[in-house]
Amino acid sequence: MQQATPETSPNMQFWPERVDLAAAFRWTARLNMHEAVANHFSFAVSDDGRRFLMNPNQIHFARIRASDMLLIDADDPATLEGPNAPDRTAWGLHGAIHRNCPHARCAMHVHSVHATVLASLADSRLPPIDQNSATFFDRYVIDEAYGGLAFEEEGERCSALFSDPKKKVMIMGNHGVLVIGDTIADTFNRMYYFERAAETYIRALQTGAPLRVLSDEIAEKTAQEVEGYPEQDARHLAELRAILDQEGSDYAQ
Repeated sequence: MQQATPETSPNMQFWPERVDLAAAFRWTARLNMHEAVANHFSFAVSDDGRRFLMNPNQIHFARIRASDMLLIDADDPATLEGPNAPDRTAWGLHGAIHRNCPHARCAMHVHSVHATVLASLADSRLPPIDQNSATFFDRYVIDEAYGGLAFEEEGERCSALFSDPKKKVMIMGNHGVLVIGDTIADTFNRMYYFERAAETYIRALQTGAPLRVLSDEIAEKTAQEVEGYPEQDARHLAELRAILDQEGSDYAQ
């Protein structure tokens, strides 16, 4: 089957970004980090971040294609009236993020199992007990005031918690996780490793044995070293796209 391209789909702006987003959706489904036909990813395409790509309403992540992405204006509520308009929670959460947090070029929200288990604990902190969890040392914020579905008021409240650009993960208490980043690859990579870190922590708790927690000094050193590691995020997404391409996936159509 011939893949769509900018030439065969001339009205499709931001084609490379659409393809990367579609690959991220497909792999999130493969990792079983999706939530049926809920949850949403977005990527800002304007300098001020207020125009962004996002998945259409209630299409399973395993079926989303590059051409399915909606181009959204965070300042235009009429977006909710268009064909395949995003659901109100997607608009409420991502619209607020892209209006209020210009450093959040990409935002990915999931209810992945282990991150959500962490968000359900009375103490939702992620201690640095291994290399992956140390990556997030002092780089997340915990939302302690869940107020129901992320309609506009709740989305505005959540977006205010991303005031520190250093903190790119929100552990959404009683809800799930929201990850932001500079690129689609950066954000997907962060979301992936946060889920892995949360899984390690939850499984360690299940043993009932004492945890081996790294010192703050070593945890911060590790986090900085990971941040400076060259191209790991881009290579990660490129490899996932290569696998999808080899399998004949239609994600890039």
